[in-house]
Amino acid sequence: MTPLPRPRGPRSASVIAALLSAPDDQPRSFAASGGRADDALTLWTLHELHYRGIAGVDERWEWQASTIGLRTELERALETDLRARRPEAVVTGDLAVDLLRILADDDSPSLARHVQRRATREQTLQLLRQRSLYHLKEADPTSWVIPRLTAGPKAALLEIQFDEYGNGDPGRLHHRLFEAGIAASGLDGDYGAYVDEAVVEILEQNNVLSMFGLQRRLRGAALGHLAAFEGTSSLPSRQLAQGLRRLDFPEEMASYYDEHVEADAVHEQLALRDICVALVAAEPDLYDDVLLGAWACTDLEARAAGALLSLWDAA
Repeated sequence: MTPLPRPRGPRSASVIAALLSAPDDQPRSFAASGGRADDALTLWTLHELHYRGIAGVDERWEWQASTIGLRTELERALETDLRARRPEAVVTGDLAVDLLRILADDDSPSLARHVQRRATREQTLQLLRQRSLYHLKEADPTSWVIPRLTAGPKAALLEIQFDEYGNGDPGRLHHRLFEAGIAASGLDGDYGAYVDEAVVEILEQNNVLSMFGLQRRLRGAALGHLAAFEGTSSLPSRQLAQGLRRLDFPEEMASYYDEHVEADAVHEQLALRDICVALVAAEPDLYDDVLLGAWACTDLEARAAGALLSLWDAA
């Protein structure tokens, strides 16, 4: 279970206070938003009710009308902002070409390259703490999509997920490998341990991934995000492994990224052609949502990278 986070404003404070009480069927109202960070933390907290739960919180809160209503409101605002920021998509009618163009056009700053070449040990530790919010539940948001697919895309997605989950070996689950790596690096490997220091861009990155996975309507975006993630992670994983070894991090941490160099190169083609192209062939109306998800992956990574590099005066 994740620990309850510290509030970042009146809305998250009111939600956290409610979660510490017993759920009931009475209508509840929550405080008005205290801003972007307040909303991001509130939504992250509500999403965690659908994963491993929150320490000290009654599990019945997961499906209470009041919390579902607020989650819906916050997801609607997040999706509206995402779509408003997205540039007009270039559509050729060939989904693979359009997806690859999104990746090719991405010129965002690279945290992996910074770690490879210049990052200090403290910066790298901070990056690992920030990344732990996702990597300690790696692949779980995408698993929500599995029962929403037809046979072809479902089989291909399961092939990727089976690899992410260690091919049946509990010790080889990717989130277990990350847990072992950060523990060896002197960090807390407990799930959600570093939420209180997560920058808002990291919270939003996680929130979008959870939102895509939890809403059947956004299954195309979830798989477009997967394709972009798998298509852009092999080289950064190699750079991160090199940077970690440059800084004398434990081999457990570097080998976590080694695992992704080859695996994600294979996953890239599965996600692109056997999942996304096959999905759109069966459901053409999802074409634009797949592109939305791919763009969102690159955009949110750019925003998170920019925030951390600015924090380090390394932009």
